Amino acid sequence: MSADLAVDTAVRADPETPGRYHITLPDHWDFLMPSGGVVMTCALRAAVAELADPTLRFASATTIFCTPIKNGPLVADAVVLRRGGAAAQIRVALRDGSGEPGLEVLATFLRERKGPDVLGIAFPPVRSIADALPVDGGSRNNPFARLRFHQQIEYRIAEGERFVPGDESAGPARYARWARYRTPQRDAAGRLDRLALMPLIDMMPAALHRAIGPGDYRFFAPSLDLTTYVIDDTSREWLLFAITSRRARAGWAIADVDVWDDEGRYLAHGAQAMFIRGAAGEPPVVDASTR
Repeated sequence: MSADLAVDTAVRADPETPGRYHITLPDHWDFLMPSGGVVMTCALRAAVAELADPTLRFASATTIFCTPIKNGPLVADAVVLRRGGAAAQIRVALRDGSGEPGLEVLATFLRERKGPDVLGIAFPPVRSIADALPVDGGSRNNPFARLRFHQQIEYRIAEGERFVPGDESAGPARYARWARYRTPQRDAAGRLDRLALMPLIDMMPAALHRAIGPGDYRFFAPSLDLTTYVIDDTSREWLLFAITSRRARAGWAIADVDVWDDEGRYLAHGAQAMFIRGAAGEPPVVDASTR
């Protein structure tokens, strides 16, 4: 059976310390360590519990990743910074049992109000779900087969190529994937749980991999920070994540992603800064801007 993100990131209030919540995060959501997007979701669960107002909907958050989080027992301390008639803002500090600072989240929750409805960008020209490529390239090195996190999600490649060592080619600094949870994530109203978007948004290095292309250079890209904005809801399961790697230089990189459902509804935006940690080879100099 596939893991259930809602169950694995659930919080329990500490009966002795106001604003403190406990989580027991299993290893279902590990890359080499737990996904940054998943631990961000854990922190936001604490924010929702502390606000205790379902009319306040998650709108945006910025997370600073101070040290890697280990799975197992986690502690989140939530502080409401402002609670107004239309918005609430809250800070959550989350840590594991190591005593290190972990991560800090600043989040905004909004009540829906009357306002303009404007769409500013078009749905990207990518493969439909029916025409998208499977991720399984038949290689034992395929990360979609090896890593626990990827075993909880179904993928289709909407822009880019399959992970087949030796066959991949350099392309533009863009990558797009269709994704859906194997265990659907729903809120009380039957919509996609907004807090389930963070783990799927926190996968932006693929665009940089595509821009660099084949060769001896290999790298990891742990998150420095992650910002997300959620602007609309959907009841659909398949979501499109269209990623652009804007720039990599001096050991770090920035990227962003637009999120759509399979009916063309724009849902969310994310932006990320990441360390570039070399694992093999020499870092190349690449200009993918005209591809």
